[in-house]
Amino acid sequence: MEEIKLIVDNDPKSPIAETYRSIRTNLQFAGAGRELKYICFTSSVPGEGKSTTISNLALTLAQDGKKVLLVDCDLRKPVQHKIFGVINQGITNCLAQDVPFAQVLHPEVFHNLDLLTSGPVPPNPSELIGSEKMDQLLQQIGEGYDYVLLDLPPVLAVTDAALLGNLADGVVLVVYSGMVTPEEVQEAKKRLQAGKANILGVVLNGVPRKHSGYGYGYGYYYYDYYDENHVKHTKKKAKSKE
Repeated sequence: MEEIKLIVDNDPKSPIAETYRSIRTNLQFAGAGRELKYICFTSSVPGEGKSTTISNLALTLAQDGKKVLLVDCDLRKPVQHKIFGVINQGITNCLAQDVPFAQVLHPEVFHNLDLLTSGPVPPNPSELIGSEKMDQLLQQIGEGYDYVLLDLPPVLAVTDAALLGNLADGVVLVVYSGMVTPEEVQEAKKRLQAGKANILGVVLNGVPRKHSGYGYGYGYYYYDYYDENHVKHTKKKAKSKE
């Protein structure tokens, strides 16, 4: 079970809080010139820190003056209601019971940050996630927000992430160093691409630091998928000219 901390609120001057702000900047640059409002965060397997990452990133965006909605789309093992200390009424109440979105929304859990939790765990999560009602709900909840961040289940565990990734403007994959194999990460990437998800990049979590003057033995690093493709393309062009 990953340890959940809102470190950007509890320790805003820490190196890790600063790294979250760097990830925020990278995402904002990734959206330059194209629509980037709905952003999903997922991982290959459970416990890689996706819920920690997305909750802290949502808070950093809100602190930057953006109006943000954080949505817990992990209908099997939701945690965002625990992080923010609210009642778990949300998505499944809307989809299965036709409860109005405004009735289950948790507004201003922090300034500029609203939260929509998963709601009670349903017997048919994949069917709800892939339903037309879910698509309609996502369109509805986006009104009035600069960013809508979606916390998805792990890609290799269930199909939900691939289903929802297609509906978003982009997907970020959280990878915990040493927890998953390169083959598992590649398989997660393939499944997202098979679902026509737009992969924005990777947050590498739990990277050991050889020299840490702040007492932290791990870090977060953002790896831009498009930068990688640009570098590869540039190298190919250079070789063709030789």
